[in-house]
Amino acid sequence: MTMARSEVLVAHQPAYLPWPGYLSRLLDVDTLVLLDHVQFAERGRQHRNLIRGSGGLPQRLTVPVLHRFGQRICDVRVAGTAWAAAHWRALTCAYGRATYFADYPLRAVYERQWERLTEVNQAVLDVLLDGFGIKVHCVRSSSIAPEGSGTHMLADLARCLGRNVLRVGTGAMRYLDHAVLAEAGITVEVATYNPPDGLAVAAVDLLMRHGPAARTILEQHGHVTAVTA
Repeated sequence: MTMARSEVLVAHQPAYLPWPGYLSRLLDVDTLVLLDHVQFAERGRQHRNLIRGSGGLPQRLTVPVLHRFGQRICDVRVAGTAWAAAHWRALTCAYGRATYFADYPLRAVYERQWERLTEVNQAVLDVLLDGFGIKVHCVRSSSIAPEGSGTHMLADLARCLGRNVLRVGTGAMRYLDHAVLAEAGITVEVATYNPPDGLAVAAVDLLMRHGPAARTILEQHGHVTAVTA
């Protein structure tokens, strides 16, 4: 088992049914900061994602939410309850015959009534982390209240937690201000994940189809590269 690197900051918005790349960057760290104090993105993965649907084609599942412009993720409320039964039916149709379908307590998530989106996402994430054997402590940024926005916020978050390495996905490289990070003494790592079959669907797909071998797939197809100045 790889030793956890306590100097690395991984900070990501809470995601519903996160995809494997979300998890692969956590394999050798001890903490995940859930960026729940930032603005909710209506078309983002915070409340929707893809599973392997009928015929192996991607199928989107979306948690309906009550819209309020500019609201923080931690303030987003779930709209209604019918979605949970519909999502469980979709997951059952997609993976009910998979070898490891009954091995993970995902059904319990969909049998509860939820008030906030962050609560749903955390419950799903807990099942996934346990299933993949990933031992990380989840901290919500709303409990830390870092100052600033964008790169300045990430730098302050790293300062608050005593981290000097920021690990991000490839998309984050478009908006990071490397001068701000350099001034704060923070280096950058980029995490990438290449799906073994090219289909970018939720990580639950790996668990249901591969069970105990799912973590090995994360390790084999996820990579971390240090960014040089």
